[in-house]
Order: sequence, then C-alpha cells, then structure tokens
Amino acid sequence: MDTRYRVIHLERPHLPLDKITIATRFATRKKERNKPSGLSCSFLLNYISCLSIFEANLVAIVILSRGKCGLSRCITRYLVSMAVTDLLLIITAVIINRICGIYFPGSFLSITPVCSVIIALTYAARVSSVWLTVAFTFDRFVVICCLKLKTKYCTDRTAAVVIGTVCGLGFFINIPWYFIHQPIYIVNNVPWYCKLKDARFTSPLWTAYDWFDHLLTPCLPFLLIILLNALTVRHILEASRARRRLQVQRNGTNQSDPEMECRRKSIILLFAVSGTFILLWMTYFVQFLYERFAHDYQINGYSDPKFIFIETANMLQLLSCCTNTFIYAVTQSKFREQLKTAVRCGTVRSVQPNG
Repeated sequence: MDTRYRVIHLERPHLPLDKITIATRFATRKKERNKPSGLSCSFLLNYISCLSIFEANLVAIVILSRGKCGLSRCITRYLVSMAVTDLLLIITAVIINRICGIYFPGSFLSITPVCSVIIALTYAARVSSVWLTVAFTFDRFVVICCLKLKTKYCTDRTAAVVIGTVCGLGFFINIPWYFIHQPIYIVNNVPWYCKLKDARFTSPLWTAYDWFDHLLTPCLPFLLIILLNALTVRHILEASRARRRLQVQRNGTNQSDPEMECRRKSIILLFAVSGTFILLWMTYFVQFLYERFAHDYQINGYSDPKFIFIETANMLQLLSCCTNTFIYAVTQSKFREQLKTAVRCGTVRSVQPNG
C-alpha cells in the first residue's frame, strides 16, 4: 500500500476517531523494522484498557438493570443508557476501529462501506453518550431546583422519551460521516479502506458541519453542564441554610436531616459524573480550539509534541466511557453491595464441581 496515506492523518488531524487514522496508517507495519515505541505502548494500553472498560460497562448495565441500587427508575434509566452508549463507543472506536484496524488489516471490516458505517456509528455513540450526560444533569437540576416541574418531568416515561430522542437525534445528525469517505484503492471491484474526500477540507458546507459537530460535542455540553451545576449548587446552599435555621428554631440544636442527606448523595453522584466528563474532555476541547484558531495542522512524525497531545486527547476522550462505573462504585454504597454479591456468586459458581 502507498504509505503516503499515513501522512494524511498527520497533516490533517481533525477527526481523531476516523478510520483513516487506523487502517491506512498501520497497514504496512509488518514491513517496518523500527516501530515507534510510543505508538507500541499506546496500542498495548488500548488493548488492556478496552478489556477493562468493556467488562466494567457490562457489569454496570447488569447491576443497574436489576434495580436494587436504591435509585429511582428515572435515574436508573439514564445511568443504564449512558453505560450502553459508552459500551457501543468502546466497541466501535476502540475494539473495531483501533485494535482490529491495527492488528487485523485487510479484514472485511476494512471494506469501504463497512468502515464508513463504523465511523458513523462511532460519532453517533459519542454524541449520544455526551448528551445523555447532559440530560442526566438536567434531570437532577429539575429534581432539586424545580419542584413544580419535578412531578411531571422526572418520571420513568419522560426519561424513556428523552433517552430515545437523544439517541435518535445522535444517530441521525451523524449520517453525513458515512458519505464523506472514499476507498483508498479498489481490488477486484472491492473498495478497501476509508479516506476523507477532498470536499471534507474544501467545501464550505463541510466546514460549517465540522463547526456544528464540535459545537454540539463537546462545546455546548460543557456550557450547559457548568451552568446547570452552578444553579444547582446555589439552590442547595440556599435551601441548606434555610433548613438549618428552621431546625435550630424548632429544636434548638442542629440535628441531622434525612432530606438533606439524600440530596447530598444525589449531588455527589451528579458532580462526579459531570465533573469527570468535563476534566476528561478538556484536552480534546483545547486541541479543537488550538487547531481552529492557530491553523497549525502540520505534524512532523510520531514524536512531535502536537501528535502526542492529539493522541492523549483521544485517549482521555475514550477513557471517559469507563469512569461512570467507577463513580457508581465509589459514591453508591448499594451499588458496591450488589457488585460484591455478583462477585461472590460468580466465585462460588466457578469453584463448585460440575454435576
């Protein structure tokens, strides 16, 4: 294969999840004696981390779906949907796109229509995962700050409608990614691999769509999550002061309040989910701003600091898919209990003799 296609990604690192970053760049790796050590380490980390992330999301889906974690059905629906979209993102972006693209080049996954579908699914899963986090944040904001709207909005049915709408729109608005790729070469009338069409970088329409894509994910979610959390914190502080004053006036002492304790646990979960989202996406956000305003797309090899920064942003972006499960384990005592029970049951079954 012509190795010049490996340079396309280095010169135009706009799309970190694009199939061109995998199949075309590594198809000739077996012929190269000197492999970049940084990339080899990255591949190993991707392989190890994706297995743990895959298992963590599966465990979270199973435990949360059982409904024994002390959470409302509304919250459970949001958390399960977030775990499912995260799992889909890991399957498409890491397992199929990176690992299979690197270690199994030339498989049916490298056929142009197939890899185009994978790219579109990757973007769709990413958008759905991000906006489900926003939807969850807004749901908690309504519960705490909008008591009149709470009874109508924070229901199991509304949560199902919101989740379906977010995922449906997430997949619909990412359909254009399927049509922006063309084959690198054709063998026996079969198109192989995906590379971006020139229109991706020259067409004003695609330039506008690229801005829309990055504003939709993650710029607008950043602003919404920060705004909703700020309003939630302000409301909680005001309500806490008022309830303490009432307790002191009634009882003369500052006793524990079950209602405030419940709110505190809900806020810990909310801030942990939205806070880690912001931290892990911040590098990608900074990379996007730097590229758009500096117009510096040239990268000189794999040791270039810009290339390392881009790959780091991609890694942190994908890492955000596994953090929610660990957040549940840290902040929710009943989730930990269910996890321990599942582990004990699995251990007992594994040691029991057959028959």
